[in-house]
Amino acid sequence: MSDSNENGGIENFVFRQYDDEPDFRLPLLDIPAEKGRRIFKRLEFLYGTQKAKKAMPELLRLMKVHHAHKREELVKAEEEFRHENRFSEKDMVLITYGDMIRTEDRSPLAALANFLGTLRHRAPVFNTIHILPFFPYSSDRGFSVIDYRAVDPRLGSWEDIERIGSDFRLMFDGVFNHASSKSTPIREMFSGNPCYRGYAITFKSRDELTLEQRKLLRRPRTSDILTMFYTLDGPVWVWTTFSPDQVDLNYRNPRVLLTVVETLLLYVRKGADLVRLDAVTYLWWEPGTTGASLEQTHEIIKLFRDVLDVASPYVGLVTESNVPHEENITYFGDGTDEAQAVYNFPLPPLVLHAFYRGDATILTRWAETLLYPSDTTTYLNILDTHDGIGLPGVEGILPPEEIDFLISRARKHGAFISYRTAEGEKQVPYEINTTWYSALNLDATDEDRSFQVKRFTASRSIALAMRGIPAIYMHGLIGSRNDVQLALRTKVKRDINRAMIDEAYLMRMFAEPGSKLRLIVDQLGRLLELRVRHRAFHPRGSQRVLSLAPQVFALFRTSPDGAQHILALTNVSDKPCKVDIACEELGVDDRQWYDLVAGRGWMARNGAISFNLEPYDVLWLAPFGELEQYIESSATPK
Repeated sequence: MSDSNENGGIENFVFRQYDDEPDFRLPLLDIPAEKGRRIFKRLEFLYGTQKAKKAMPELLRLMKVHHAHKREELVKAEEEFRHENRFSEKDMVLITYGDMIRTEDRSPLAALANFLGTLRHRAPVFNTIHILPFFPYSSDRGFSVIDYRAVDPRLGSWEDIERIGSDFRLMFDGVFNHASSKSTPIREMFSGNPCYRGYAITFKSRDELTLEQRKLLRRPRTSDILTMFYTLDGPVWVWTTFSPDQVDLNYRNPRVLLTVVETLLLYVRKGADLVRLDAVTYLWWEPGTTGASLEQTHEIIKLFRDVLDVASPYVGLVTESNVPHEENITYFGDGTDEAQAVYNFPLPPLVLHAFYRGDATILTRWAETLLYPSDTTTYLNILDTHDGIGLPGVEGILPPEEIDFLISRARKHGAFISYRTAEGEKQVPYEINTTWYSALNLDATDEDRSFQVKRFTASRSIALAMRGIPAIYMHGLIGSRNDVQLALRTKVKRDINRAMIDEAYLMRMFAEPGSKLRLIVDQLGRLLELRVRHRAFHPRGSQRVLSLAPQVFALFRTSPDGAQHILALTNVSDKPCKVDIACEELGVDDRQWYDLVAGRGWMARNGAISFNLEPYDVLWLAPFGELEQYIESSATPK
């Protein structure tokens, strides 16, 4: 039940309050002295005192100019903003490419806006849209950015982005680790322009990076770390973590940092409520280190956070760091000084493993250990992304033989496997490239379609019920199957999960009784609607993980004020099971419970409730007395 006016974040109409031109007649941004000292210390840590003194005035100028774009309504709303109210149970993210919806009579972004409008009318559950990089690019489906300040004309315009932002909160990608080799700064650096000297990490010779240094590196790819380019001054070897076309930015150069901050603030003015820091793990490299999650990297993210806390406090940072879990959660910082949300990367492989084994024991054991550093931080709970299902997050959680089992089973479902270079230059599996539906359901099977959708929905229920913010990739929402033909054409494994979707076909399947998409709308759609209506799912609410039976994943969620409770049970197996729960263990004095999903009641007997779960059943149970209180408190006197 959700009867609070608390939005968790900020109303869209309030924060579309930036003018195209700055107005310097208004009072300038007041930067508290303590905040200024904090920012300077971060610059000093990165660059030393002298360079910090040169960079600081420009950083302050960027923040003041950004502030001068604001309208008075926005300034007042920011003064009332409270960080602990950034997120709520209403927050749910849809992840999509700007050109994922295809139609003949509109630009891709206009087609996406139209589809989202239809989706909002049919199922108003998503309040945030993460549009994957929509900038001009040269490769990697948008992640090799040529121009950070423009919308790719093949997709549409800034007006299209603003139209989507008028109905939804937006998450932009900050692809700040690397730039396209065809981008202006990199091309100007190659051309000898002194203004861009040191914009990338370069070596005179390939041998300057020693074999010992190479062996220490931990990277998400298997390509060579150095790529040779011809420049005005002759050939140079350039640091390229991801591909020869993606040149890593050199944050040792303060100019790079300042340019990125300027871009970050532009994204805010263009409507970003959240900024996803892509590949943030690799922002800094030091000889003799792994090059991953270094102290300087964390300091840069904290500086971004300091800038936003002063210049646009409602904007949140989300770190995308596909690394082992204990390393991943370091991006929370101390709970107040770094990312507000981190991708919950162990969740997808652990859920998939639970369904493959029909046993949630490892998933349950891990969920019991999850830490939430503060009331202003949370997890972004995903099951699939545009890349697939990452594996580094479960290192140290799943035994090696279980990771091998996961990979082997996924291959039988038609998945590809991508690899990375680990320390010692050995190659290890990095991610499973698949759609989520295909990962769970075989093509060549006589299983009933409704049963497959039930399994699919049950898996998604776990990410919906867990504490955090659920985020669903477009293909994971509509149940797409693997597009092997597309991957074969492009010779890119990840494209198995990146096909364009015909809007007309999608609308027909939405309306066709018995179609897979219609079944997903009926089954998954109900869970999505329940998720955003009940404050027991608030990210600040408490979460108890219960060990009831190996094949059942169980959570007991409580709203922040302690007034509302939901017991969420998911049978991860294809076999029926029975579980018993002592009422005393739940701490709720109510003998009657009501399943919000199936619409049926359950009665406690002899101090316990017994539940019979059919294969892949999902039960979200609320105490009946709380439902009655909710109705009474919400009733309008006649």
